[in-house]
Amino acid sequence: MNIGIIGLGLMGGSLALSLKKLDFIDKIVGYDHNETHKKDAIELDLVEEIVSFETIKKCDVIFLAIPVNGVIAALQDMQDVEAETTIIDLGSTKEKIVASVPSSIRKNFVAAHPMTGTENFGPKAAIEGLYDNKVVVLCDLEESGATQRKIARKIFKALNMKKYFMGAHDHDRHAAFISHMPHAISYSIANTVLRQENKHNILALAAGGFRSMSRLAKSSPYMWEDVFAQNKENLLEAITLFEKELQNLKEEIQNDEWDKVHQEMAHANKLYDILD
Repeated sequence: MNIGIIGLGLMGGSLALSLKKLDFIDKIVGYDHNETHKKDAIELDLVEEIVSFETIKKCDVIFLAIPVNGVIAALQDMQDVEAETTIIDLGSTKEKIVASVPSSIRKNFVAAHPMTGTENFGPKAAIEGLYDNKVVVLCDLEESGATQRKIARKIFKALNMKKYFMGAHDHDRHAAFISHMPHAISYSIANTVLRQENKHNILALAAGGFRSMSRLAKSSPYMWEDVFAQNKENLLEAITLFEKELQNLKEEIQNDEWDKVHQEMAHANKLYDILD
């Protein structure tokens, strides 16, 4: 099985490192519009060869590890792939991507979202084991061809990923709460401090709490601008509900309602009864 990866940053590069260990993978080639990324990917031995977009289309399996708007654009240029080709996107949104797939290649396409990553980006951010024991959401899988479903399941199983299945609409609403809203909040936390006159003195005190809350603010603005735009309505709903929670806590603090403040924090503690 020959693999082509479009996008050689954190997700694509890390995927390549993991795929290289699978005995049913014969060759991994890559494509990226960024010349520096191409050079880094070869130097880091992420892929065996950098090829053209047209050559990538001849691979048995093509992974789209690029920003979500790029996924939509790339799919329009892939309508001449072979019937048995499998195209798997790794985007953080799904509904608009699925809706954009040309009907001629809908059977070729598998919509996937690996729930993994770091705040870093580019080929140098690639790390081995990024996908291991993580969740991958497969959306509207019934619309993919039988061959493509089988191949996607085989690859993600071999990567030791936990597979979940849902519709693209439900995925995007859930992702807004668990991924997209936290990124928006992290950017806002960082900017709140950066816009203070004495930001350097404030940041001199930065410890674990602030670093944890602001870590996602290191994420690529190019990638997350696209995600926010594609999932705008769900993201706005999540932010509105978060604002309501924060306003309630603010009012309780203003009114010295410390019992209520304690109850809110105790209720939040229950989150890790579910996550752990």
